[in-house]
Amino acid sequence: MRILIIEDEMTMNRMLSEVLKEFGYQNDVAESLADGRYYLDIRNYDLVLLDWMLPDGDGIDLIPEIKEKRPKTAVIVVSARDDKESEIAALRAGADDYIRKPFDYEILQLRIEAKLRYGGSNIIEIEDLIINPEEEKIIYKGESIELKGKPFEVLTHLAMHKDQIVSKEQLLDAIWEEPEMVTPNVIEVAINQIRQKMDKPLGITTIETVRRRGYRFCFPKKA
Repeated sequence: MRILIIEDEMTMNRMLSEVLKEFGYQNDVAESLADGRYYLDIRNYDLVLLDWMLPDGDGIDLIPEIKEKRPKTAVIVVSARDDKESEIAALRAGADDYIRKPFDYEILQLRIEAKLRYGGSNIIEIEDLIINPEEEKIIYKGESIELKGKPFEVLTHLAMHKDQIVSKEQLLDAIWEEPEMVTPNVIEVAINQIRQKMDKPLGITTIETVRRRGYRFCFPKKA
């Protein structure tokens, strides 16, 4: 599970990041709306922890954008505003929960678990192809496909951005924990495994190469 923290107060975002790692969640930290949008463009998140007052605007203005692009991503607003009107405004904007500062970290963990447990499924269904990111499973016409690890994550990321061209650099940032430590060639290796283990045996094409720009998920294009 991956969480995006959008919080401009450095001590708070550092503490949140450390606590979430202890609870077993991967996470990224953004300190502004602009940084938050950047991460949301390159990575897929199960949940967003969103501060209200940010240096470049109100956090709740980002909620409709998140829900439009990723309706199954949960959003919890974490704010120092303790009045009922603010909570109502956040929930009406599309937030899934509202937590007032200061808060207990164990309570925060339970609220996060509840949203992730009862949140919508991120299963991708395109005609006869089903990709289940949560269980790392692929099914095509009822047949299970053996594709795991980074190739599975590359396929999933491209499928979630269907019809968009995604560069190697964007894939590295989205999937690898330390993208600066690996070369772009690992993307070519992952794409090749997708084609050899999935596309070729099934007689389909899921990913096309766009020269000098990156890759695009193109299923149900026939091979």
